[in-house]
Amino acid sequence: MSNNDDLEDLDTFREPQRGFHHVEVPAPAPQPWPVEPRHLAVRFAGAGRELGLDDFLTSTSATSCVVVVDGVLVHEWYAAGVGPQDRLLGNSATKSALALLTGIAVRDGLLELGSRVADHVPELRRGGYADVTLRHLLTMTTGVGWVEDYHDPDSEASRMIARWRAGAGGIREQLASIPAGDEPGTRYAYCSPDSMVLDWVRERATGQSFPDALAEVWSVVGAEQPGVVGLDGPVEGGGVAMAAAALAASARDWARIGWLQVDGSWAGSPVVDPAWVAASSRPELSFLAPGRLPSTITTHAGFGYHWWPLDADGTRVMADGMRGQFVYVDRPRRTVVVKTSAWPYADAWWDRQCRDLSYLALPAIAEAAVVGS
Repeated sequence: MSNNDDLEDLDTFREPQRGFHHVEVPAPAPQPWPVEPRHLAVRFAGAGRELGLDDFLTSTSATSCVVVVDGVLVHEWYAAGVGPQDRLLGNSATKSALALLTGIAVRDGLLELGSRVADHVPELRRGGYADVTLRHLLTMTTGVGWVEDYHDPDSEASRMIARWRAGAGGIREQLASIPAGDEPGTRYAYCSPDSMVLDWVRERATGQSFPDALAEVWSVVGAEQPGVVGLDGPVEGGGVAMAAAALAASARDWARIGWLQVDGSWAGSPVVDPAWVAASSRPELSFLAPGRLPSTITTHAGFGYHWWPLDADGTRVMADGMRGQFVYVDRPRRTVVVKTSAWPYADAWWDRQCRDLSYLALPAIAEAAVVGS
């Protein structure tokens, strides 16, 4: 346990359903991970010094750290006030869970990457998404006129989040009003509306809401705790899942999402096509490669299908959520590292330093876990 009990806004992330409309995703058949504790001798260089595991977790306001190697839980740590039963908000790590659900729909023949968004969602035939395809959504190359800026309280992005927090509903109507920008497929820009539209398309193609689709996965993988999915309004009023940012799960269950990104299977049975996992883990275009994204986002990763590859081959990928929610997957080594956090966001430079440290530390943690086996 940590004595770091001054985490900023801890309860924004721990059991966050207390603050917004939501539904729970049942966990009908819990299957705890096999446990084999290992000492992790972690040392890595970052922010102008060398750090160990404890230094890293404390300096980046960590709330949990869970490591799974080859299906075995080998390390588990929680900050004061947090435990294995707590559901922890993933913020945009939710997008990687959405990628998994989209891959299942593709496997079932209900979606094709070249299909037009407007063919599934006629409400989007006008506006920025009129000529956008599923592939553009997955790679965030839609080109729509949107700026993802949460530091500006008056930005469209901040207003969208405020609308969700207030439970005002109407998020999909806001999506339909986003204007066109650049030609689809010609540039990358991080865009949470792309994820919300992706889920809208997936829902229309499958007839399943985000919580219902996730419930099938939760049952297959033996999730230990019910998941929590935030809605933009009351469920009885037709509230829509905030599939870009509002999944909360236990750290152990976040590791299950990461485990499916190893090869798409659970207990030897396929959940999603391995070809989808490989494709979603790789950057498809030169400007999506690691080190080629805008430096304000990251210099450590590229972009696949709502996963962040750390190399061109997609052998190492990350789910990444605002203020330090990470699921790191070393696919060849069959290793998953979950690290959740509650670091401050107001200082953009501190936020960036914590993210950079996380991109350096999580592979080092995975390496130490494998070496220690």
